[in-house]
Amino acid sequence: MSGGAQPVAVPPAIAAPEAAAADPDPGGWRRYALAAGFLAPAAILLGIWVVYPTVRTIIRSFFDASGNEFVGIDNYKEIVTDDTLKKAVVNNVAWVLVVPVFVTAIGLVFAVLTERVRWSVAFKTAVFMPMAISAFAAGITWRIVYIEDPDLGALNAGLRVAHDTVVGGSGVLEDAQPSTDALTGSTSKGFYLKQPLQPGQQALLGLTAISSSELPDSAEQAKVSEASGNEITGVVWRDFKPGGGEPGKVEDEELGVPGATVELKSSAGKKIATAKTENDGSFVFEDLRDRDYTVGVSSATFATPYQGVSWLGPSLVTPSIMMSYIWIWAGFAMVVIGAGLSAMPRDVLEAARTDGATEWQVFRRVTVPLLAPVLTVVFVTMLINVLKVFDIVIAIAPGSVQDDANVLALAMWRTAFGGANDYGVGSAIAVVILLCVIPILLFNIRSFRSER
Repeated sequence: MSGGAQPVAVPPAIAAPEAAAADPDPGGWRRYALAAGFLAPAAILLGIWVVYPTVRTIIRSFFDASGNEFVGIDNYKEIVTDDTLKKAVVNNVAWVLVVPVFVTAIGLVFAVLTERVRWSVAFKTAVFMPMAISAFAAGITWRIVYIEDPDLGALNAGLRVAHDTVVGGSGVLEDAQPSTDALTGSTSKGFYLKQPLQPGQQALLGLTAISSSELPDSAEQAKVSEASGNEITGVVWRDFKPGGGEPGKVEDEELGVPGATVELKSSAGKKIATAKTENDGSFVFEDLRDRDYTVGVSSATFATPYQGVSWLGPSLVTPSIMMSYIWIWAGFAMVVIGAGLSAMPRDVLEAARTDGATEWQVFRRVTVPLLAPVLTVVFVTMLINVLKVFDIVIAIAPGSVQDDANVLALAMWRTAFGGANDYGVGSAIAVVILLCVIPILLFNIRSFRSER
């Protein structure tokens, strides 16, 4: 054997700790460097486009319009003292109180109902469709819907159909006056003969102050027929003859009033019957008893056409825009809540039904509580959205009523960039919006963490 020293093998279990002691975190800095490299572009962009503008806006809100003079909190005072900006604050409060509740409620109802119909896919597609277009484009669509003229605005056109069905359509004449003293009344009450008539007599109801353009195109030469023993005949006509004529007498070149409503009343004033005049203005009441009657042109002949509701007027413009916004976002709420509903354990619902619960009780005491986290997400999302609503307001509200429909985001844009160029007050409004959104965001983050 050789007398030289032999190397002693070190067990791996003993060698590893010694290596670790020499390099306590092998490759650790590389991992951090790699993560920092991936995060750096996003961090730089966030700093440029989010952090810096936010800090700069907060600082700018304490300076005047030019940015040269420090004014403290004067810009914030103007938000609560200026009438236009106060209106924006009030409107935003109304948006916060109304829109998130309705969007969440309607989305919940739609999500539950679509589970019970075969054509649920088609329904969901139709309801979600507004989300596929921009809010500005949807606002333009709704502005057309809200046009006051029923011939142009779809909503008022539908209301006119309902109005004409229930109340009655417009009359054939806009205005008129009796041609003789034999008639008394007005367009709002109707024109009636002073002298009662009996069966076998004629009712001559001459009207004047009617332009030829007001008469229907179907108007023909006025004519009155003889009345039999149990009839009262008559005529409603435009009692005017070019070149002169005799008032109260039907003459050549005098046209009848077609479509006029004629009423027959008892001597006590009770309506007995009505009739529509023919193209020549003639009418007849048949099978009458031998007693006195009053005949006249009903006020329905002069009924004004349905003018439509001023949806974009000062008093209704904000509710109208809210309705449009709910229509757009109801599809979003339906899809999100529907996803939560599909993940709900069905055995819980079936157990409730087995125990005798009605569908309403299952919905109120089982479905809604289980969907509470999803409903919270939808509600909070809508809170954030309505605090910064802008595009649909400026798209729907005409310029004459934008002060009445004003909201904080629109007020910020109008103040800073809409001509006033007051960047101090505009920045203050932006900071107020930020302060309103931050608590909601923190609540949302806390909710997400608690669900882990």
